Amino acid sequence: MKDDQTGVIDMGVRTTRMRIGAVVAACAAAAVLAGCSGGTDEVNGGTPAATTTPATTPAATAGTTPAADSGAGTGSRTNGGGGSGVPRCTSAELTLTLGQGDAGAGSVHRPLVFTNKGTRTCELTGFPGVSYVAGADGHQVGPAAVMSGAHGPEISMAPGRSSQAQVQFVQVANFDAAVCQPTPVRGLRVYPPGETASMFVAVDGATGCAGTPPGPQLSVQTMTAA
Repeated sequence: MKDDQTGVIDMGVRTTRMRIGAVVAACAAAAVLAGCSGGTDEVNGGTPAATTTPATTPAATAGTTPAADSGAGTGSRTNGGGGSGVPRCTSAELTLTLGQGDAGAGSVHRPLVFTNKGTRTCELTGFPGVSYVAGADGHQVGPAAVMSGAHGPEISMAPGRSSQAQVQFVQVANFDAAVCQPTPVRGLRVYPPGETASMFVAVDGATGCAGTPPGPQLSVQTMTAA
């Protein structure tokens, strides 16, 4: 009877061992096929298995203006262009002349005329910077022009087209000479609106105040179409 029980026990032990072996073998196979060995990629020497992330395409931004560079500048609003997206005219793209004007009470108004000599349409908006200069070194004489009137709209110029800004030249002989310190000048140093590169235009027989007169010796208005 004991022999029969012993045989049953041995049979149960063998069955249990076979089941355990089968479980271990199944887990090992699953680990190799599914990479479930602690989250590492054994092929790469135990480094974490790479996770593939689907590529995403950035959503288009509404209202983006494409850059259109056909000359100096970037052709985008970052270079100081106007609200329409037209790039600002640079000094290198412009020629400058001083037109004839009308005399008033103690002053003369003459237009500064900017002409687009470039190959692209560009714009000027607002007030140019204007001051008298003298000497071979082109040093400034007296205060720069003050802005007169309201800020105007964007003036777009196709190649060959012009825009202008009216400048008022005060007769400095009307100021106290001791305060004005009258000084002959060569002409005007002009900065187109938004530019840091200056231009020069001659003014024959002009006189400025090297001192600080009680009123402006020069006034400049906003850009308008020529």
